[in-house]
Amino acid sequence: MNASAPPAAHATHSTVPALFVSHGAPLFAVEAGETGPALTRWGQALRTQFPGLRGVVILSPHWMARGVRVMTGAQPATWHDFGGFPPALYALQYPAPGAPALAQEVLALLQAAGVAAQGDAERPFDHGAWVPLMHLFPQADLPVVQVSLPVGAGPADVYALGAALRGLRNQGVLVVGSGSMTHNLAEFFGGAREPAPYVLEFSRWIEAALERADLPALLAYRNQAPHADRAHPTDDHFLPLFFALGAAGDDLNARYISREVMYGMLAMDTLALHPAV
Repeated sequence: MNASAPPAAHATHSTVPALFVSHGAPLFAVEAGETGPALTRWGQALRTQFPGLRGVVILSPHWMARGVRVMTGAQPATWHDFGGFPPALYALQYPAPGAPALAQEVLALLQAAGVAAQGDAERPFDHGAWVPLMHLFPQADLPVVQVSLPVGAGPADVYALGAALRGLRNQGVLVVGSGSMTHNLAEFFGGAREPAPYVLEFSRWIEAALERADLPALLAYRNQAPHADRAHPTDDHFLPLFFALGAAGDDLNARYISREVMYGMLAMDTLALHPAV
């Protein structure tokens, strides 16, 4: 696998890759590290390859709901859903438009798959959506629809949500799971440190499973991946990977955009899933 491989080298004529992005801490908005610029470059390449890109459908663990909700508003607000950070962070806005028509397509696809999804016209963008999108599409001109993570869902459930939306990739839509490759905030103490060994071992196990296209192992990561309980004391920030995997289907040709580790314990692995070539 090649790091930072541009979409143009691996995408087919009509199929937009699926994307998993690690959104890190809220400070990622202003402390972009290597991952932020890498996302910007990838987003630029994607829009060159797919000039008719219609919009983005994104799932974030910072919107958890009973059942599945879909953002249907025309102009979602930017929600600073965090506390105790520098004032500059709260001044940031991501004024991307919503996409009511695309939201209705998402609702129809989910409902056709047996998911009792409902629209939410008031939902704002949480930081799991707007922070990575700020790097990916800084012009904030692509319409965005956010989908909630259902409370109590497991990897197979979230995979099924992504699978229901798989056809959107052939209609100019980027499907994104926004989470974190590792996410143990009890170990977040600030300051630059070397990556913790368990972070690298877990992340590279996932990469190897992706390289083998070993979906059963990925779905059973909690029992099979090294240090899974430490990397993810709860599943919520890892489940968006399965949303991207479901949207990818057989397109498990993973191309890494970033393998950065921030604060010693936040793996920022970000990868695009392309059709095999």
